[in-house]
Amino acid sequence: MKKLMHILLLSCLKATELIEKRFFFKLSFKERLQLKLHKMVCDACSNYEKQSMLLEKAIGLHQKNQQIGIDIKQLKEQISVKLDKAEN
Repeated sequence: MKKLMHILLLSCLKATELIEKRFFFKLSFKERLQLKLHKMVCDACSNYEKQSMLLEKAIGLHQKNQQIGIDIKQLKEQISVKLDKAEN
């Protein structure tokens, strides 16, 4: 029984590793089960997951906004060039 509990229950370090891994890779069934069981008994890791998801979302929005900003700058330059050509 002790060996089974060791297999099923994760340390907080391993749980946070799986939380982060999930953003980039698909977790195996065993990993998903272990993480779910761990979060059922560990409020700290559940909170960590929520905060981590919020950060990932914010980073994604920031990167998206930067890409849009670059496109706007290029568009302004293109418009300026076309206006200069039209004046000449």
